[in-house]
Amino acid sequence: MFGSFRKFAHALRGPSAQDREIAYLNGSRDRVDLEYRQRQIDRGLFRRGL
Repeated sequence: MFGSFRKFAHALRGPSAQDREIAYLNGSRDRVDLEYRQRQIDRGLFRRGL
């Protein structure tokens, strides 16, 4: 019973900051772009609200 409720509640929540960071890194075109995106994440691009 609670398992289905947790799945439903998780579906209503948006992606976590970690999920957004991983998706952002996976969208890089090459190594230079990946390094740039890593620096952006290190500077807090996805963690500003915390």
